Amino acid sequence: MAVLEEAKIVVEHDQCKGCTLCIIACPKDVIIQLSSFNTKGYHPVEYKGEGCTGCGICFYACPEPGAIIVYKKGAVVE
Repeated sequence: MAVLEEAKIVVEHDQCKGCTLCIIACPKDVIIQLSSFNTKGYHPVEYKGEGCTGCGICFYACPEPGAIIVYKKGAVVE
């Protein structure tokens, strides 16, 4: 197990429908839409890899349950 030094989000690509509401909602502009398709035929979003504060606004903006997981700084992950 590890303790996160920075906050981050994980996007479950197969759950994402590419609506981009999370991109619009993110105050730090750290989410992008991919040009590739997921298994359902949508262009999913992806975390840029740095700059997330763990605020969770993207999570609440997302209409798809389970598509975005928010990890706050200091969270213990496997």
